[in-house]
Amino acid sequence: MLLRQLEYLVALARARHFAKAAQACYVSQPALSEGIRKLEEELGIPLVLRGRRFDGLTPEGERVVLWAQRILADRDAMEDEIQALRSGLTGRLRIGTVPTAATAVALLTQPFCAANPLATVHVFADLQAEDIVNRLKAYELDAAVTYHSSALAHGFRFVPLYRERYVLLIRRSATDTGLSDISWEEASRYPLCLLHPMMQGRQVLDAVFEAVGVSVTPRVETDSIASLFAHVRAGQWASIVPHAWLHVFGVPAGMHAVPLVRPVRTERIGLMLPARDPVPVIAQALIDAADQAGISTALERLPD
Repeated sequence: MLLRQLEYLVALARARHFAKAAQACYVSQPALSEGIRKLEEELGIPLVLRGRRFDGLTPEGERVVLWAQRILADRDAMEDEIQALRSGLTGRLRIGTVPTAATAVALLTQPFCAANPLATVHVFADLQAEDIVNRLKAYELDAAVTYHSSALAHGFRFVPLYRERYVLLIRRSATDTGLSDISWEEASRYPLCLLHPMMQGRQVLDAVFEAVGVSVTPRVETDSIASLFAHVRAGQWASIVPHAWLHVFGVPAGMHAVPLVRPVRTERIGLMLPARDPVPVIAQALIDAADQAGISTALERLPD
C-alpha cells in the first residue's frame, strides 16, 4: 500500500469526480484510477462504485477513507514536527470560525504569527458549525473557533478562549439612548434583523427567547454579522450581536449597544481541535498562542 494511493482515494472522496480528483493530485485520470484499482486489489474489497462516471464510494470505501485521512494527517504532522526541529515551525495553519467568533480570531492569529515567523495562516471565516465539524473530521482544518457545545457533542478537544455575551444594537434616539440595559423580552418588541435560523449563533438567541416565554419573527435574516450592523445603520432595524464584534466596529456612530439582561446569557467560545496524541506541532503552537493571547481580557475591556 502506497501513501499516494491513499491520497488518490481521499481526493476522489472530496471531489466526487475522477477528473477533478486527478487534477487535484496533479496526475492523469488513468493514473489515479489505476492507483485506486491497485489499492482495491491489495485490500481485497471494492472501494468505488463505478458506472459511466463516479457513482460514490462503497460502504467499505467510506470506512477506508476515514483511515486514509487519519494516516495522511499523521504523515503531515510528523513531517511538520521534523521540519520544526530542524529550522522552526513552518507550514500553514488552517483555522475555521463560526461567524459570531470571527473577530476574535485576529487576537489569536497575531500572537501565533509573532511566535512563528516562518508559518502562515489561512482563516476560513463564516463557517457553520456542521461545516467545522466535518472539516475537522476530514483533517481539512487544524483547529476552529466555535462553541463549546460542538466540541462536547463530537468528542473534540476544547481550549476555552472567552465567553460570548450579547447586546441589542439600535439606532440612537431620544427614547433609547438612556438605556443602560434591556431584558430579552423587551428586546423582542423591536423590529429585529437576526442571523439565519440554521446558524448556531441564532439558535442560541432562540433558546433564550423561548426560555423567557416569547417568540420572535424577524423581518430580515442574514448569514453575516456585518450585514446586521449595516441593517441597523439603515435606520429601521434593531439587532442582537455578540459583544466581541464591537472589538472591530466599536459602537458605530449613531448607534447604541445595550447589554441584554434578565437573563444574562453567555456561551463558551474556544478552540476546537481533533483529539490527537501526540498533538500536531502546528496545533500545539496555536494552543500556546491562545495561552498568551488573553482574548477574554481584551474583549472585556471593550465599552458596554
